[in-house]
Amino acid sequence: MTQPKIATTPDDLVPRDQLLSMSGLEFMQGILDGRLPQPPISGVLDYHLHLVEKGRVVFRGAPGFQHTNPLGTVHGGWYGTLLDSAMACAVMTEVPKGHWYTTLEYKVNITRAIPLGMLIEADGIVQHAGRKTSVAQGTIRGVEDGRVYATGSTTCIILEG
Repeated sequence: MTQPKIATTPDDLVPRDQLLSMSGLEFMQGILDGRLPQPPISGVLDYHLHLVEKGRVVFRGAPGFQHTNPLGTVHGGWYGTLLDSAMACAVMTEVPKGHWYTTLEYKVNITRAIPLGMLIEADGIVQHAGRKTSVAQGTIRGVEDGRVYATGSTTCIILEG
């Protein structure tokens, strides 16, 4: 598999008019197939887009030492960022052309520590896709062991233009 293209400067980001010319699903598929860059945060936190379907997005990643807290365990922000990305991008797959979204709130429940270097999947699934707000849930699982490491939920607002 080729390394995904990651935006490293503001000029690498998708211009707003280009984003609004596509449906959210087209936008997410463009990132998945490499026509559009992955966001800078994915490079910083070592995760990438793995699957895009209408109403569902999966990211894969593995936490490294650079993602640990002072106790040497994976920082809660790593879990939260991956879940926020998966859940909110799942919402994006339901957003119509000419619209975009932003996260209103999200909640994370960490159920066990992810071992450093373990490959995980953050799976986001839309529960409700409305005209003004959408709700999604997410789960972080180990790719090899299938165990749940965290769950989450989000509400996103849908904005026009």
